[in-house]
Amino acid sequence: MTTSPIAGARPDEVRRHNRTALLRRLHIDGPCTRAALTTELGLNRSTIKALVDGLAEAGVVEERVPLQRSGAGRPSLLVLPQATAAVVLAIDIRVEGVAIALVGLGGQILGRNSWNLYGRASQPDEIVTHIVESTRWLAGELSVQTAAVGVSVPGVVRGSDGLVHEAPNLHWTDVPLGEWLSTGLGMPVRLGNDAELGALAEHVRGAARGASDAVYVSADVGVGGGVISAGAPLRGTSGYFGEIGHMVVKPGGRPCYCGSHGCWETEIGEAALCRALELPEGSPRGAIVAALKELSAHSSLAREQLAEFVDWLALGLVNIVNLLGPELVVLGDLFTSLPAALIADVGREVRTRSLVSRAVGGTRIVPSVLGGDAKLIGAAELAFEPVLGTM
Repeated sequence: MTTSPIAGARPDEVRRHNRTALLRRLHIDGPCTRAALTTELGLNRSTIKALVDGLAEAGVVEERVPLQRSGAGRPSLLVLPQATAAVVLAIDIRVEGVAIALVGLGGQILGRNSWNLYGRASQPDEIVTHIVESTRWLAGELSVQTAAVGVSVPGVVRGSDGLVHEAPNLHWTDVPLGEWLSTGLGMPVRLGNDAELGALAEHVRGAARGASDAVYVSADVGVGGGVISAGAPLRGTSGYFGEIGHMVVKPGGRPCYCGSHGCWETEIGEAALCRALELPEGSPRGAIVAALKELSAHSSLAREQLAEFVDWLALGLVNIVNLLGPELVVLGDLFTSLPAALIADVGREVRTRSLVSRAVGGTRIVPSVLGGDAKLIGAAELAFEPVLGTM
């Protein structure tokens, strides 16, 4: 990672650019020596010293002598981000529940809370009230102040103001969630589609770390996707993007929450997985995961019982790979519980049937390493994006 010079920029703008680059390096990759920062950021030692000294004086970083030394002479000091120097609130709203977390600089989760929505009020205004009350309690318990808020929502979200245009599985339409949360919490709020934020999290801290082009596909009640293109999230016009679950794969097929028929999520979403596992539709998430884990010990039985499900999953992924040409596809949420043998089968099927996959040397299909926290982590990173530039 190197910082690019800003042509014609004033000295204060250059300093701010370099400071943000250094903070982002520490936030994403953790503690680092001054010497390594000099090399990675492409800046001279005096510039790094001035930046680190300023951040240390402000309490944003701390310097220590490394525990392990190499070579002769005075060791380069280790620079560590201070988690409480900048704290954001991450919110993950799902069909079955809500999770919040206070996340510090460097990605450390300082505290968290969650509640399910089964049998509880799930109207957006009531959820906002519960979020505000829970956040105040959590921040008070931890004695921290939050700088910004990031929110993951399973729906079509307008990035400019956080309007949830439509969240079919929540039965929400034109909900000004960003405005309500900003008013209730008294902080800037940024919203994103849940799968988009899952992709961001996997790229920054998960299985897609280091990948320039990747796709994240997750199955919850619905199915969504997020895309990393040329190392950056692809967010679409006004933030509307990622509704790959509503790609029609079976014209005339099952009705979908979105109002169409034969959407991909009707064949690979939670309800489809229940049918394949011969579980009642609407079974608890734990029952679905337990059934999948039981199948994991019997590869041949898993292949037989989930054959049609796997075919539909592979079909959609072939289309996605042919369209977007990623080097990597990360499977999230319920997909992470699929037997490893079936994920390997899907990977082989995609590499065999996708023209683009063959051309790029074989797109890899892997499960998420962040599990159920992916979208919460992505919401935190969304909130941190502007914060790092103002510290």
